[in-house]
Amino acid sequence: MLERVAEIITRYSMFQTGQRVAVAVSGGADSTCLLHVLFELAPRWNLHLSVIHLDHKLRGEESSEDARFVEQMAAALGLPFTRTEVDVAKLARERGENLEQLARQVRRRFFLDHLRAGPADRVALGHTRSDQAETVLFRFLRGSGTAGLAGIRPVTDDGFVRPLITIDRADVAQFLRDRKIAWREDSSNASLEFDRNRIRLELLPMLAREWNPAIAETLAHTADWALAEEAYWQTEIARLAGQQLLVKPPAVFFRADELQALPEAAARRLARRAIEIVRGDLRGIGFAHIAAVLELASQQEGDGRLQVPGVDVYRSFEWIRLAPPGIDRLETRNFRYTAVVPGRVPLPEGGSAVLLELIENKSFTEMPESGYNGLMGCLDWDRISGALEVRNWRPGDQYRPVGHAGGERIKLLFQQARIPLWERRSWPVITSGNEIIWARRFGPAADLVATPQSRVLLKIQETSA
Repeated sequence: MLERVAEIITRYSMFQTGQRVAVAVSGGADSTCLLHVLFELAPRWNLHLSVIHLDHKLRGEESSEDARFVEQMAAALGLPFTRTEVDVAKLARERGENLEQLARQVRRRFFLDHLRAGPADRVALGHTRSDQAETVLFRFLRGSGTAGLAGIRPVTDDGFVRPLITIDRADVAQFLRDRKIAWREDSSNASLEFDRNRIRLELLPMLAREWNPAIAETLAHTADWALAEEAYWQTEIARLAGQQLLVKPPAVFFRADELQALPEAAARRLARRAIEIVRGDLRGIGFAHIAAVLELASQQEGDGRLQVPGVDVYRSFEWIRLAPPGIDRLETRNFRYTAVVPGRVPLPEGGSAVLLELIENKSFTEMPESGYNGLMGCLDWDRISGALEVRNWRPGDQYRPVGHAGGERIKLLFQQARIPLWERRSWPVITSGNEIIWARRFGPAADLVATPQSRVLLKIQETSA
């Protein structure tokens, strides 16, 4: 047992010399075995061990006895002990959430908080190869892709390590019996209310009995295979994401045609990565959600919209935007600001501002490119009357830009320029009274554009904030 665990620690570089390792111990066989194994192996890496325990308050006095058992075990080994209590059942009722899932989330938060608080560099968890097999089967039944079939990671970026991940649960029990080490039995592990218990107690034994006696080993090998595949894809998708995903928090953008040009395996993973960036995780995201995003990207033209859990997916022309739901609410979209000349008006979308300057025309001999070049435009200041305002475009807005014979609805200009729908919502225009005299990209109004005879020019430029 010791050498097998030492080998897996070395293979995955779980520890560096001298690190502080908090061992998460519930009192059950797996975590009790983990603690004693690491206690014996600690000198090889000069590890500084401590014990942490989360009391879920799910089994009344039995839970309290578990906590006391772990505390006494830590004391017997001379290790620091930290205990935290969370009434998970009460929390689940208040939130209306699944008890099993919430308990898992609470544990993860407890471990992360312990790492961030500083007492430990790693948290060691007692998952075994038996847990790995159950996880792979559970995720397969829920329709998981390769990432899910990779199962429980031996090492995570969060600082979690699982030194027993290649050890079967039967070997754990044998190790404890051989050394006459006591452990606690969790009565809830026999309850068929929980999905994972049904897999452990009913489904896996049936598969082993009727289909494959080595089913647990087969599932664990599947996880190893998938984990290696995912390691490759993580590097590849990081490269593709840098090339194809435009990240403007809280949204992520990509071109539909570029996603379509990728092999389907890469396109699926890139769509997953975009969702993960927006949400922060992929919980609840399944095959059907990714397929829906790819279907939206496959359309030849036009607009479309769909919802995946926690993400609003919106297509306009060749662009697809992923963003948190509610980002397009009217109350956060409309704006109107008084524009002082000369002056600078920051735009609420962030990242840019409208700069207004007055320039005396002493040597103006020709207009630069129809009076507008990129984000710059010049108007005849003497022909502008009334206070200026910067506001966002509204439906029905129209004016005559330079180069147009008559007035144009700005909506039509958007369509001609293929401006995505979400960009239009906060598109800035400048008004004098009820008249639009300038619009982003489309420039100054033709009847107010500066000429060589203009005395004073109003230069409008959109700059970085």
